Amino acid sequence: MNHPGYYLHWGVIQVSAANLIVIALMIIVFIAALFVPFPGRRGS
Repeated sequence: MNHPGYYLHWGVIQVSAANLIVIALMIIVFIAALFVPFPGRRGS
């Protein structure tokens, strides 16, 4: 906790590794929400 975070650089884009993990998890949850059916919506 006493050292600075790890940053990734892509040209003009700079992002911390922790934020990149959070962004990746948000994208995974969003994609899962698109394809996982709602509970109780078993139709005929």
